[in-house]
Amino acid sequence: MGKTRLEAFSDGVIAIIITIMVLELKVPHHADFSALLPLWPIFMSYVLSFVYVGIYWNNHHHMLHAVEEVSGGILWANLHLLFWLSLIPFVTAWTGENHFETAPTVAYGIVLFMCAMAYSLLMRRLIQHHDKNAALAEAIGDDRKGKMSIVLYLVGIAVSWFAAWLGFLVYVGVAVMWLIPDRRIEKKVGEEGRQKA
Repeated sequence: MGKTRLEAFSDGVIAIIITIMVLELKVPHHADFSALLPLWPIFMSYVLSFVYVGIYWNNHHHMLHAVEEVSGGILWANLHLLFWLSLIPFVTAWTGENHFETAPTVAYGIVLFMCAMAYSLLMRRLIQHHDKNAALAEAIGDDRKGKMSIVLYLVGIAVSWFAAWLGFLVYVGVAVMWLIPDRRIEKKVGEEGRQKA
């Protein structure tokens, strides 16, 4: 089956996730800049989460651009990813409201870890589905970056139990690592486009 509806639905859900996150930002009741200072943890958690959702949207777009068709199992794997992404606004608000305390920071890491696992599962399902999706398999290779991210999330979760700020820094580090979209997929899709032309 075609991938158009999967892409459209995913884009819509991700847009709603970002909207929910921004609605959690409350306007201060005072009209001076000092009123913003108590809001810095909420804003920082929002920025990091916005970056993460943007990374997932960007890489999801590239990944789906590299495949030609999907299956029912792939639709469920995609819903699994969207489920974990939909929890980002909740853990973002909890982390920000509680100034990066231990439990919220651990929960934030668990959601990020599950998003990474769900993305990896979706990618594997796309690769296994059909020979027409071979371009994605070639582009991904052994997926060192994805595997390293999963390990780093586990490290972040573990250190958050002892120093929540350190766990938060690990999560920031993984986000920085993914800011540039996966060039392997872009390159492979570009090569295939030139060959077809």
